[in-house]
Amino acid sequence: MPKIEIDGRTVEAAEGATVLKAAESVGVAIPHFCYHPAFAPEGSCRMCAVEVEGSPKLELACSMVVREGLKVRTASPAVREARRSVLEFFLADHPIDCPICDKAGECRLQDYYFEYGLTESRFAEAKERKDKKVKIGEKLILDRERCIQCTRCVRFLAEVTRTHELGVVERGVHSEIATFPGELVRSVDSGNLVDLCPVGAITDTDFRFKTRPWFLKRSDSICPLCSRGCNIVIDHHPGIPRVPDSRRIYRIRPRENAAVNGHFICDHGRYGFVALHRNGRRERIGWAPSAGADSAPPWEQALDFAAEKCLALRGAGKAGRIGVVLTSQMTNDELALARNVFVRGLGAGTVAFADPPDGPAAGILLHAERSPNRAGAAALGFDLRAADPDALAGGTDLLFVFGTNILAAHPFERIQAAFGPIRTKILLTAHETDLSRLADLILPVAAPAETSGSFTNADGIIQRFEAAVVPCGDTRSAADILAGLAARLGVKP
Repeated sequence: MPKIEIDGRTVEAAEGATVLKAAESVGVAIPHFCYHPAFAPEGSCRMCAVEVEGSPKLELACSMVVREGLKVRTASPAVREARRSVLEFFLADHPIDCPICDKAGECRLQDYYFEYGLTESRFAEAKERKDKKVKIGEKLILDRERCIQCTRCVRFLAEVTRTHELGVVERGVHSEIATFPGELVRSVDSGNLVDLCPVGAITDTDFRFKTRPWFLKRSDSICPLCSRGCNIVIDHHPGIPRVPDSRRIYRIRPRENAAVNGHFICDHGRYGFVALHRNGRRERIGWAPSAGADSAPPWEQALDFAAEKCLALRGAGKAGRIGVVLTSQMTNDELALARNVFVRGLGAGTVAFADPPDGPAAGILLHAERSPNRAGAAALGFDLRAADPDALAGGTDLLFVFGTNILAAHPFERIQAAFGPIRTKILLTAHETDLSRLADLILPVAAPAETSGSFTNADGIIQRFEAAVVPCGDTRSAADILAGLAARLGVKP
């Protein structure tokens, strides 16, 4: 490993690394706009200029490869003046509309502006006027006045997705980012353009003008919408006590993990995850009364009811008439508890799975398997056979159904006819669906963002995550419900 000197400190840099990466490895931040570790260096923004001993001019840290004995200064007067000049040119036509820009608080141009002390502009000319609301994708808006031509968006679509929907058109001061006439960015990974844009030029219609980043709390999690298991950041508002239903997830962003998803996530996970956590009463399930009850039961009464039904069948030697429909959307912890309660503890006759239907693999990340933990369920010893409503109806007196995926595989009318003869049906779900009408008892379950546990992705990588937000209403995780049921049944969880 070559040894170089950065601001007087000796650094061992990896062979082939750039000066920028070597500096980052020891905590020295070199400003940059166009550079991104997922792309080849371009060196177009000129912000990463550094002083190299023996070089007659400033060098670009993003493209200069380290070599033995290299001596670099990243904050000399010449370097700071060069960066200040670069920023001055960027800001010559850039609108100073930070108060209304979605990127405010996360904008690199804004940060560097304050760091390098540019408080006044020497340009007396009027700024260039360009289109400010150009639709370039289903959920993407481009503000050409804010664009600094870093070309991150263009290079992402050229080098990573290889779909080439964006390009730079025209020349000189008239250059701008554009799609082919009449076309949009349709890549399933298009949402990454918002994350890649270092300024507020590309914004997301789902997040645009909704809130401010500094109002949001960040929580790390794992995407549950395919078996890739992408690492994500959940940006959510913790809620305002006097405002009902103000607690909300506003956006999902990628979290870097080189072994799983690199720097990016797909749009299926980005937008689908938010839909899994709705606070509106029409979407999230609440209590439903047990059969014959006048009011909805509290948790203790509900778990007592479920345990009594189990104990009655086990006591009569009919534990085989207990049926369970699980889903590999459950965490490893929840599935392990379900196995101990229903298989080892009760000896349930039927344990089947209802998972989301597979879809086409798409883009650079989206896996065809739309469930996050089928590998984990298989590793726990489950037979992942699909739930058949007719087979369940024949030999079941007590049925537990986790989730509502069975509706995606079978028409509701068929499920209704098959489940009709089953004496007791207990549904554990987070969301209201037609299946709710068939249940004798509904136990409201926490949504994925409200749950902690682990998933095993398609490559066998086990990834743990914690609950990102407080559970909505009087809900509990499936693990808590199963643990409560185990205690009442005398089963070791």
